[in-house]
Amino acid sequence: MQAVLNYPKITVIRPQGCLNAANALEFERDMTTALVQNGISILVVDLVAVELLDSAGLMALLSTHKLALSLGRGFRLCAVTPSIRIIFELTQLDRVFEILDAEVDLAAT
Repeated sequence: MQAVLNYPKITVIRPQGCLNAANALEFERDMTTALVQNGISILVVDLVAVELLDSAGLMALLSTHKLALSLGRGFRLCAVTPSIRIIFELTQLDRVFEILDAEVDLAAT
């Protein structure tokens, strides 16, 4: 289950629980749908409620990031918990994704 919030030109997706092989395709489809909507310039994935992230979840995020770049739109992650952040650091994907501390940082984007 995930919540989708819409701000002017910004969509925030808040996945919950596990982002793994069991739900990565559905998660990627939801992100893609949000990203291609007219009037959206930035897609933010709020990871505060994500407890587990595996390689399939990472690939879904990476694929959506690539799509955002090809569409000229922004893609950001926010509220990444320390246990999930370490995954980005170990894979060096923290250098690929723009990671905001919290959703309140959206005002600065």
